[in-house]
Amino acid sequence: MVQVRVLGVALDASGQHIILLKPLGEAPSEGRVLPIWIGSQEATSILIAIQGEHAPRPLTHDLMKTLLDTVGATVERIEVTRIEEGTFYGEISLVTPAGSLVLDARPSDSVALAVRTEAPLFVAEDVLDEAGIPAEMVEPHTEDEEALDEFKKFLDDVDPEDFQG
Repeated sequence: MVQVRVLGVALDASGQHIILLKPLGEAPSEGRVLPIWIGSQEATSILIAIQGEHAPRPLTHDLMKTLLDTVGATVERIEVTRIEEGTFYGEISLVTPAGSLVLDARPSDSVALAVRTEAPLFVAEDVLDEAGIPAEMVEPHTEDEEALDEFKKFLDDVDPEDFQG
């Protein structure tokens, strides 16, 4: 397992959201970055947490953290364990009063929870080898910054009712 950090959330050429994970200790533009495609709600949740902001009402990942805190559980670590047919799989390792637990979880939900709990993030080396891309491919470009600014504007104007099912 390789410990990673959240490099950011980006949009691909087709407008899909991507979470970017980068191994700790690697300099910018060096090494690899793991892009994982995620939904817009998860992207919003991750961005809000990274920026240290709060939604007007708790988002799903805020609720997850509150539930864990209420029952005395802590997130020990998050792992992206494998990739099968283009789908990433993750696990949340918890420490609870009743003992340790490992939960199957989508990486997007896992990362959203990790940024709220400051839990360490890990990626299996073979996942990074298979799906990682050269870091220089994700260096910010002017159009990327414009897309990020547009997404931040969306976050400023978003209404919680927009996320009702």
